[in-house]
Amino acid sequence: MRTTPATAAVTLLVFLLTWLSLRAANTDAEQFDVVLREMDRLQALDATLHRDVLSARVGVLRNYDPLVRETNALDASVGRLRQLVTTDTETASAIDRLAIAVDQQGRLVEQFKSDNALLQNSLAYFALFSSEWDGSVAPLVSSLAASVLRLTLDTSAESARAVQDRLDVLASQPLPFAEANPARALLAHGHLLHDLLPATDDVLKALFAVPQERDQEILRAAILAQQSASRITTSRFRILLYVVSLVLVARLVYLGLRLQARSRALRHRAAFEHVLAGISMRFITARAQDLDWVIEQALADMARCLGVERAYFIVAGALARSYTWCRQGVAFAPGWPDQALLLVDRNNPTVDGIVHVPHVKRMPFGAERDTLTAAGLRGWTCVFHTGVDGGRNLLGFDSPTHSCLVNGVGDLGLLRMALDVIANALGRQSFEQERARLEQRLEQARRLETLGTLASGIAHDFNNIIGAILGYTEMASEQYRSASFLEEIRRAGERARELVDQILTFARRRDVRRNPVSIRALTAEATSLLRASLPATVEIVVRELAEELTVSGVHVQLQQVVLNLCKNAAQAMDQVGRIELEIEAVDVVTARTLSHGALAPGGYVRIAVGDTGRGIDEAALGRIFEPFFTTRLVGSGLGLATTRDIVREHDGAMHVESTVGAGSRFEVWLPCVSAVASTFGQVIVTLPFGHGETILVVEQDTVRLLRDEEIFAALGYEPVGFTHAAEAHARCRESPECFDAVVVGQLAPTAEVLDFALALHGIAPTLPILLAAASADDFAAKALATAGISDVVAWPINATEMATTLQDCLRRKDSQRDREATRNDRQTVQYAGVGR
Repeated sequence: MRTTPATAAVTLLVFLLTWLSLRAANTDAEQFDVVLREMDRLQALDATLHRDVLSARVGVLRNYDPLVRETNALDASVGRLRQLVTTDTETASAIDRLAIAVDQQGRLVEQFKSDNALLQNSLAYFALFSSEWDGSVAPLVSSLAASVLRLTLDTSAESARAVQDRLDVLASQPLPFAEANPARALLAHGHLLHDLLPATDDVLKALFAVPQERDQEILRAAILAQQSASRITTSRFRILLYVVSLVLVARLVYLGLRLQARSRALRHRAAFEHVLAGISMRFITARAQDLDWVIEQALADMARCLGVERAYFIVAGALARSYTWCRQGVAFAPGWPDQALLLVDRNNPTVDGIVHVPHVKRMPFGAERDTLTAAGLRGWTCVFHTGVDGGRNLLGFDSPTHSCLVNGVGDLGLLRMALDVIANALGRQSFEQERARLEQRLEQARRLETLGTLASGIAHDFNNIIGAILGYTEMASEQYRSASFLEEIRRAGERARELVDQILTFARRRDVRRNPVSIRALTAEATSLLRASLPATVEIVVRELAEELTVSGVHVQLQQVVLNLCKNAAQAMDQVGRIELEIEAVDVVTARTLSHGALAPGGYVRIAVGDTGRGIDEAALGRIFEPFFTTRLVGSGLGLATTRDIVREHDGAMHVESTVGAGSRFEVWLPCVSAVASTFGQVIVTLPFGHGETILVVEQDTVRLLRDEEIFAALGYEPVGFTHAAEAHARCRESPECFDAVVVGQLAPTAEVLDFALALHGIAPTLPILLAAASADDFAAKALATAGISDVVAWPINATEMATTLQDCLRRKDSQRDREATRNDRQTVQYAGVGR
């Protein structure tokens, strides 16, 4: 289980208080008292022992049991002290010395008991014999008894010598027989007392000389010092415990005040949230024409809840507007709140876009403080954000009379919510207006769709007419190769067909056919059109290379790209200035990323259009290719969007550079293709001629069939034509290997085309089948693939397109045949290996 920081802090606090309480309780005090009592008892036992020893010496104490008990009690007391005092080396050493002294004292007591018992016995007999002596030497005996009595009181050497002299005198006296034995007994006890009395007193002196009291005093002083240190430490811990308790009490009081403040803040926050909820409901139910009034009411409600005197909501950008509210009797200072947006940038807003100045007077001196002071503010709070379109919204609250505006961070977070509520309401209003505008445009688009459908029908009929013109032109070109007017007719027909393709592309959104396009001819034609349409105040400068550059694309679409860019450049210069059109060939070695697209390695043509206009700011630069985006009052916003789409469809990319006040530069990068120039200045790709391959041609119209056969023959192929699909199907069934490709033209009905192609594909799956159709939109891609149709070419047949397409189909057929042969060889080798 994971311990939270709060639980760890509480646990640590409880441990600290417990430790302080234990240290402040002075648990060693009782132990010190027991040790001191034991020392007092030891001292009392020692004094009692000395008293009893003296009593025994003088003969008052006849029983030695008290001495044994006291000696044992001393040993036991020292043992208890050794158990009680184990904290200090000095006290342990003192106890060891005390134990040695007590042991030594015990040995001396034992020796004293032995000597004193013999002494008391001898004294008794000596007193008995000396008191009953009435013989001839009675004076000597009395003198001896007096000397012994003096020796019992004074065991000095002089007293002992006096006793010895008396004993010697008595022993030298001749005694009668009757007195001889008592005299010998008296002399024996006298000699014994002469020796025992000094020896016993020496034992007593040694007993009393044992240094027990000094060791006891040392031990007592050490114990008292430890007791004093323990009391001092305990006192310090009590003070520390008291301080910690005061801190805890202060902390509890602080937390209580915080909880009380938090409670007030929560109540205030709940009230503010209730106000915001009411405002949101009003915004939801408000009508578009009442939105301004609802916003002003919202400002009033929020200002009253926050307790401020002024509130305002400012929208900056394309649709600039402002809403303000003041308490009665309070007015805005001149220039305020218009300066609020400028002041926000210099006031270091938070991540949420909030600026909170509770006390203006506490701000550092500077322009910000001067601006707020000039506006008559003591406190200022605002929140703002920047939208995706670059527009900025600001919600501000002023307090001219009170310093505090809001109650803590909670209200600041709600201010962000309040700003979003108002901004979303305005956004919904904008969305409603945009929806109405889009509905109008949708209605217009529907009308244009109807017109497009009509135009598409007309374009199909017109395409048939153009097809006949181009077909007869191809036939005449084979007979009159030097007639330049036929080439001009063909050019006009191709241009007309491209125009029809554009109409069909707009109406049906189909893919258009690409042809080699000369960049020089393209720019020359575009420049001619621009000079005729642009005013004389706009200068057009063209910089191009001497070499011929060719791209694969649609001439009309690429011309539209150049025209759109040049017209936008003229409009950016307000129809006065200079447009530079630069053509350059660039070899891209490594992949390159442009501002709007990426380039793979290869050769490219760069068409750059530069102007000296006002330039594009950073906000608009990121949206210039968005559909319907425009910075002009008059304009559809589709020109650059269409330009970018055309460049993308041609596998190209765009790069835009612009500096405000210095102009812009639009670059179009298109892949290059190889081409050669004809005598008429038109770019013609080197045609890949055939090598006598047999082509099966199916066309219902006999005239068109003859024309198509002539085109195939001119391209180096051997055509075999049929006007009926059944005849072509029968011939292909008889000998499918005789044909290298099949070209299917116009058949009626249209569904017969797919049925015929499917039947041929079943007979010869590897035989390429080409469909010549006026529009590929008449056939679904899935149906074409199912029928086995390899490619679709434009009808009527164009020699250049047909030559290229046939060459690609035959190349794919040969590659497939080679792969199958290689696979069969590998299988043969595997089977041979298995056979072995």
